Order: sequence, then C-alpha cells, then structure tokens
Amino acid sequence: MKNKITLFVFLGMSSVLLYGQREKTFSLSSPDDKIQVTVVSDEGLKWSVRYVDQQILASSAVAMKLAGGENLGSEKIISSRPENINKKIEALHYKKEIVEDAYHQLTLNFKGNSGIIFRAYNDGVAYRFFTKKKKPLTVETEVAEFNFPKDYKVYIPYANNEFESGEYDMYQISFENTYAHVPLSEVVKDTAAFAPVLVELESGIKAAITEADLESYPGMFLEKGEREYSLKADFAHYPLEEEQGGHNNLQSFISKRAAYIAKTEGNRSFPWRVLIISEEDKELLNNDMIYKLASPSRIKDVSWIEPGKVAWDWWNDWNISDVNFRAGINTKTYKYYIDFASENNIENVLLDEGWAESEDIMKVVPDIDLQEIIDYAESKNVGVWLWGGWLPLDRKTDEALSTYSGMGIKGFKVDFMDRDDQKMVDFYYKIAKKAAEYKLMIDFHGAYKPTGLQRTYPNVMNFEGVQGLEHVKWSNPDFPKYDSTIPFIRMLAGPMDYTPGAMRNANKKNFRDIRSKPMSQGTRAHQLALYILYEAPFNMLADSPTSYMKEPESTKFIASVPTTFDETVALEGKVGEYAAVARRKEDTWYVGVITNWDTRDLSIDLSFLPEGKLEAVIFKDGINADRDGTDYVREVLKVNSREQLKLHLAGGGGWAARIYPVN
Repeated sequence: MKNKITLFVFLGMSSVLLYGQREKTFSLSSPDDKIQVTVVSDEGLKWSVRYVDQQILASSAVAMKLAGGENLGSEKIISSRPENINKKIEALHYKKEIVEDAYHQLTLNFKGNSGIIFRAYNDGVAYRFFTKKKKPLTVETEVAEFNFPKDYKVYIPYANNEFESGEYDMYQISFENTYAHVPLSEVVKDTAAFAPVLVELESGIKAAITEADLESYPGMFLEKGEREYSLKADFAHYPLEEEQGGHNNLQSFISKRAAYIAKTEGNRSFPWRVLIISEEDKELLNNDMIYKLASPSRIKDVSWIEPGKVAWDWWNDWNISDVNFRAGINTKTYKYYIDFASENNIENVLLDEGWAESEDIMKVVPDIDLQEIIDYAESKNVGVWLWGGWLPLDRKTDEALSTYSGMGIKGFKVDFMDRDDQKMVDFYYKIAKKAAEYKLMIDFHGAYKPTGLQRTYPNVMNFEGVQGLEHVKWSNPDFPKYDSTIPFIRMLAGPMDYTPGAMRNANKKNFRDIRSKPMSQGTRAHQLALYILYEAPFNMLADSPTSYMKEPESTKFIASVPTTFDETVALEGKVGEYAAVARRKEDTWYVGVITNWDTRDLSIDLSFLPEGKLEAVIFKDGINADRDGTDYVREVLKVNSREQLKLHLAGGGGWAARIYPVN
C-alpha cells in the first residue's frame, strides 16, 4: 500500500496561532471550514468543538497524569505547529479502494518532551498525546471529558458484566449489548459503557465518540461525567493477578489491578480520542475516520491475505440431515461442510470449539483427523480455519501457529478475550504479528471494538464486539431495531463479526430462542441484505449446509456477494429505523436495505450506477413475509441510473440486489 501525500504549511495560519499562543488559545478548522476546534491552555488544557454555528462539544478537559507528578496538559506549551495534509490512502480489503485523507493538524509541544496533536477532518475531530522520553513511563490516569451544551439523547451500550457477584470487576465484559437511548442526564452513574456511543444534537447532527490506533494501552470506556450533560473516559487498570476460569476454563479473570493504567515505552504516540460528526444519519454508514487514524500496514507482503466467506458449524449446532453418518464434531461432518462450501463457491470452513481439548490447543480430539480434513479441503479449493480460546493460544503461541500453519491452516478465530486492559491489547498485537509471520489470518471473537488494527495488520480480518446473531439462540431482544442501529454506531469502529445468514426467519409472534435449531427475527430478505450492509471481510454463513441446500436461490445470492469492495455509497438511513447502502466490486453493484419492525416504503435513487444497460437480481419481502419471515420474491429487472426504485419492506424486512452490466 502506498500513501501519496501533499503537505502544505501556511505561514499565515502559523502567525495567527502564535498570537493565540500568547493568549493561550489556539484555533483549528476542518478543510471545508465547517468544523471549528478551539484549544485553551489555562491551568490545564481544554478543547471545544463547533459545527458551522452549532456548539457540539463544550469546553472539555484533556490530560494525562504520569508517575512522578508530570501531568500532560498542564505543562507549559513551548511551541505550536499547524499543518494542512491532503493524501490518498490505497486501502486493502476494505469497503473502498481509495480513502481520501484530508485534514488540518495542530501540534502543541509541551515542556518536558511531550505534546498533543489535534486534527480536524470534514467528518470529525481527534486528538492524541505523544511523548519523546528516553526511559519507559507509567501512566497513572488519563482525563478525557466530553461535555455537551444541552441534555441531548445518547445511544449508549452499558458494560454487560456477567459476574455480578462482585468476584470480578466491571471491565471483564464481552462488549455485547443493546443500546440505551436516554438523555445525557439519565446516563447511569458509576456504570461503564463501551464505545462507540452516539449523541443526538439539534438539526439532525450526530456526534459519535470512540478511539483509534489503540496500542499497548487500555481501551477507553465511557461513563457519566462530572458535569450535568457530560461523559468522561474510564480505563481498566493494569492487571497484577489473574485466575484461570470462565467458559470451559478458557478465560483469565483479573483478581488484582495496579494503581496505574499502563506501563509503556517513553517514546510513543497514545491512542486517538475521536469525535465523528455527521449532518445526516446516512453519512455514518460510510465513514473512514478510524481507518484514516490507524497506523499503516506493518506487513510488507500481503499477497497471501485472502478475505472471504466461511461455512460455520457452531451456530447451527452441527445439525445436518440426509446423511449416513452421525453428525457432530468429527471428520465426516467437516468433509460434508467442505463439500457444501466447494459446491457453492464458499472460500472457507471453520472448525469451531470442540476440535481440540479445551485447555490445550495442541491436543486434537480423537474424532477429528485434522490433516485429512485439511488435505480434503485443499483438494476442493477450500480453506480451513480453526477456533481457539485466547488463553490456550497465548500459552502455546509459536507451537500452535507453526504446527497448524505447516499443516495448511489458513487462519484462527480467537475467542473469549473479553477484556481491553493494556495486557490484553498487547495480546492482540502479539497474535496479529505472530500470525502474519506464519501467513495466518485472524478473526477476533469475544473482542473489544476495532480501533484500526485491521489496517496495521491486514491479516486481521474481523472483530466481534457486537451483539451478533448468536444471541438469538438464548435471548429475545429487538433484533431488527438493533440491526438497524449498529451500522450507524458500532460499524463506525470497523468490521463486525455479526454472523448473518439464518434460513429460518420469524416474525415477532413466532420467534423463539432455540439453541440447537435457531432462527432469526425478521425476514429472509433482511438476512440477505446484511451481507451487503455490514462490513465483514471474513463473513460467516451461520446456518447449516442442509438448510442452505434447501434454499438454493438464497445460498447462490449470499455466495455471490463479495466481502470487500471498491466503492461504497450511503443511500438512505435513520438510526434505529432503516439503512440502505450500495457497494461496488469491479463492475458489479450490490445494494442492501433493512428496516426495524416497522413496515416501510422507500425510494432508492440509482444515480450511483454507471450509464448503459444493467440488470438487477433482486430479493425482496414476499406479500406474506409479515406472517412467515421466509417468504420472499426473487426477480430479475432491467434498471438504469436514471431510475428511482420503489421499495416496500415488511416489518423486520429487507431488500437486496446484485446489479451488473449486460450487452
């Protein structure tokens, strides 16, 4: 990947800032001048943000306290440097080929070899601390306030601590929950929430809070701030003592934490604190802020990295039928999955939990002949991935990666981390780097939200950190609403291992949570649309091969949808209600539309299409989809770029299309 950079430094702006420096006030604007950032140094550092004539962020403190008494943000500012940057990033395995990366930047250098960088983009703002010290340092705490001028509503996912007994602390979470939609004044006190969160301001403006380029540092939680309409950052302190336990003894729980949040190198940059701003909700469906702020790739040869879809076993509970063998975690069952994948152009199969002993990833269970499975898959041009709990993999990292890569494995799904303290964040980088050395890809499940690691290590294909389709196996939340919320909030952070693809589809009345024979809420067309709408370079087919074989039209459509794209266009959308996105791969366009439980009529402008003769294969809700979610209509239409397509979506419904040129 190449970065083409054009750098401009305007002396006029510099002189204004130098004048501001004497006043301890600094100003920064976005390239389109709509966003204005004001930084004030007066007994500490504070910043505020305006969008056109509207206050977005009121004066909010930023600081970082180091051991020994140094407080970044309170140190004397000795110089400032403004820059205007305009570059293009050639993205790899992303939702577009080229990412426009234009911003204005202000660097403030503090006494003591440290400083802070502010950036203003057209779609948001960010800042990060940096230090240039020769010796390692200890970060005791960081202050990041997000004070708002009014009691706006916020979409906030609270930490869902499974260990309410108090045995473990509130930072041991799966990063999966629905969103509370409450005024800032009603955010629950002393309760952590995980990013991103989304604040609704006036005139339809939204502001999302998250972070980017998190490395060797704890992830940022959010909690109720000191002011009335405020949120503030919170961080898990460094683990000192851990106990093995949890699901099948695969996890490690913190029993004692340090008084500091990080011990780290003294010459480094810290994570970006990010505020993404949109005028219209649909802009959030095609935002690149986290990708732009992430560190560039550290892998020189990326030719072996191959995104794609995967036939998955765990969600469907290995439930296959019309076979002459006992289905389960055994060699014959996985050969069946491989045959299905090969016949339907699915690139991979995944052996989820159970192929190896729970606590020892090097001990394959007797019913699995792993080399036979790998060799059989290779003969069918199908890749094999393995699941592993993070703790067993951490204990035998080199042995596991070298052994299984040597056998022909393509990647690992790593699960049950359920933390984002500095030690766990270091594990992510360790596994990404080590896996790249063995030319292995990684899917982080049981994970915190992405912060750009997939750009830094492009062999990292996906992240969970989302309440995905697995939850229909044991719970009954409002999935169509959640499905219509996460592309505006969670997907801002990066790709989502949501695992769509259910062939049993139910309305509100008929839905049941059944672990072994699960179903989705909403319609079949809704499920198909998720393959286009949701970003997932490594994407699961959650249902069983038997179910897909009974639904060849749906299966063929799913198989036809790429997992990465050359261009993305946000068409329509409103948080929690509906979303519509178009994506292009080479000369073929894919359009995905979903709605919450409300029946909806939409008009889709096809002006994003090229001129010429085009044909569309469309899947839409059937006339009885409100009664039976599996009811759909497949049709083939001639379309052109001057059309407005009229769509009718059933409650919990969807619409999906593949549009391609014809002679």
